[in-house]
Amino acid sequence: MRALRNVTLSDLGIARFRLKYAQPDVHTLGLGCPRASYGTYNVTRTSKGPFKRWIIWGALGGAAGLGIVIFHDSIKHGAIGVQRSGRVLKALVSNINEYRVTLKQETDDELSRKANLEACHQRCADRTLRVLEQNGSIFIKLGQHLSSLNYLLPLEWTRTFVPLQDKCPVSSYEAIENMFLADTGEPIARYFQDFDREPIGAASLAQVHLATLKDTGAKVAVKVQHPALQEWVPLDLALTRFTFATLKYFFPGYDLEWLSNEMESSLPQELDFALEGTNALVTKQYFDRIRDSPLVVPDVVWGRKRILVMEYIAGHRIDDLAYLDSNEIDRDEVSAALARVFNEMIFGNTPLHCDPHGGNIAIRSNKLRRSHNFDIILYDHGLYREIPLQLRRDYAKLWLAVIDADEKSMRKYAHRVAGITDEQFPLFASAITGRDFGALTKSVVSTRSDKEKEIISGAMGDGMLQQLVQLLGQIPRIILLILKTNDLTRSLDENLQTRAGPVRNFMILARYCSRTVYQEQVELIRRKGGALWPRNMLELLTAWSSYVRVEAKLLLYEWYISARRFAHLPPITSI
Repeated sequence: MRALRNVTLSDLGIARFRLKYAQPDVHTLGLGCPRASYGTYNVTRTSKGPFKRWIIWGALGGAAGLGIVIFHDSIKHGAIGVQRSGRVLKALVSNINEYRVTLKQETDDELSRKANLEACHQRCADRTLRVLEQNGSIFIKLGQHLSSLNYLLPLEWTRTFVPLQDKCPVSSYEAIENMFLADTGEPIARYFQDFDREPIGAASLAQVHLATLKDTGAKVAVKVQHPALQEWVPLDLALTRFTFATLKYFFPGYDLEWLSNEMESSLPQELDFALEGTNALVTKQYFDRIRDSPLVVPDVVWGRKRILVMEYIAGHRIDDLAYLDSNEIDRDEVSAALARVFNEMIFGNTPLHCDPHGGNIAIRSNKLRRSHNFDIILYDHGLYREIPLQLRRDYAKLWLAVIDADEKSMRKYAHRVAGITDEQFPLFASAITGRDFGALTKSVVSTRSDKEKEIISGAMGDGMLQQLVQLLGQIPRIILLILKTNDLTRSLDENLQTRAGPVRNFMILARYCSRTVYQEQVELIRRKGGALWPRNMLELLTAWSSYVRVEAKLLLYEWYISARRFAHLPPITSI
């Protein structure tokens, strides 16, 4: 195939760059950097020669064979497997060919060329949407994820996939009852006095029913996996992997294989509800030991691989401002509590909840608490990751360097944490902070000005999208998940419309980072013979004074903003 001419990234429809690494399912009870004309981007194939018809028929034949081999237990399953595979491969080949034709078209002016490409985006997005809806299963989850990648995909694609957020499948009561029999050997009535036939929430992987335990009469939430998932997940993952590998072959600079790699890594965990129950109990026990922590995790009654029975705890969305105001719940306190919870997961001795979107976090009024008048409820514990100790420590040092505007240390620890080169550093720094790189060399602990927002939304950068794609494919997956959590807290601040801005949350972050670094220093001193040696004692006092200084500063700041709120003074925008 002849080399395609250069295509500007603005032609590809890039709307904006704001790092959000995973799109949540929208459901109930836990089921639920700069934009610009980026210069030119060479979209080519590595091989020469025409677009062979044998590629199409070979792919379709291979898909058919794949469907039959994996699902050989019956002719019906084999036929359905071929049908599912055929839909995906037909859409894939059609889309690649349509982009090839569109990108080679000669037009009289740039506006016509842009209009042709936007129309191509829309046709291909519509075609893909039909396949995702027809195949269902994990394709719905994939579409939900893609709808959030507005910093990587054209607007026509992300906008077209948005309806998938509210189009989660619902399995029939009969299918759920058959699954109970297959997995437990007993009917639903053996365990529950009442079991609502209609789910109160549904997502791409599961749905939740209210029920009453037969033995105790307690009201519970029963999370059940969609029964059809089990038979199609292996094939669907193979098709997803093949799709992104094929796209990489035809568009080598636009490598999104990390998406399929992440799905293959995370999906088995999310589909194991017994593991989810264990994760929930570990998190519950950890935060129950933290004095005055507002986090509430529903208790686990029992769990199997596809069934999880948990304590029923209902709440409102964390950004339901009307509910917060009517119950006199301070939005700034909610924001600060969330910051403490997720910083504890990142820097503390507990796994990180890797799907902390708005549908998995709820709030309820609680007048009995001493320091807060609310509970934060955390649902959906299927996806957790352990952060290695050294990574926690290096990440803490990176953030302390960011807060101190120490660019040299920022670059040093960005390389340790994610292998970031000097060339990639400005993009990475903007990604983890949500700030213009110029602001980082001054003070990140400040509210973004209108001028900075304008710079971010209109910044120009040749090849920036290609750099971003390469960056996301290079950095460790756990870093992506940590950055996703950071982005969550930033977006929640915006949704909660807090008065304090980002200053308080940066102070809370600094507290956890300082504690992490102090603990490492204490451990190193112990390895060198303990604190009784004069030199070690001096190092310990230095480390302790640095830690106490941050703690004291945060405490004074907490008192100060409380006094300003009491006096109805405007919030602080920087420190």
